[in-house]
Amino acid sequence: MIDSIGIQILKILQRKARIPNVEVARRVGMAPSAVLERIRKLENQGYIDGYEVRLNPSRFHRQLVVFAWVRTTGGHDVGSVGDRLAALSAVQEVHYVSGEDAFLVKIRVADTCALDRLLREQIRPVEGVQSVRTHIALNTVKESAHIPIEADDDGDAAPALRPSPKPSD
Repeated sequence: MIDSIGIQILKILQRKARIPNVEVARRVGMAPSAVLERIRKLENQGYIDGYEVRLNPSRFHRQLVVFAWVRTTGGHDVGSVGDRLAALSAVQEVHYVSGEDAFLVKIRVADTCALDRLLREQIRPVEGVQSVRTHIALNTVKESAHIPIEADDDGDAAPALRPSPKPSD
């Protein structure tokens, strides 16, 4: 189980992953070596999946955000369709969803011409894809990968923050 110091560390790292260890230690009132040990423990327990830099999509001509609902045909392995969609560089997220469609896919491209090309040349030809409906985001109010982190009244991690088994590779 994770304690209140662990929660504080996770909140700090989630806001700014590149923060110096000394600064994290200062904020939580611990020695830098103890904070480093705690961070490594949080990584090993699966609370921290990794660290990444968020790039500005406009600087790379990828300002158009599109959500695509992808319906699959019966008799095809849904998992392999999802894997093929996930392998496309313009695809940022692939979610297997309930309902009539099999997948909700988040796409980032330069413009509608690039979207048209992606749909015609890479998504619709995927074996098992029956249809694709797209919705273009006109404006993004919030976009985040941050996970809400809360503690219970005793300062211990809420049940949702207790480690879950790591998937076997």
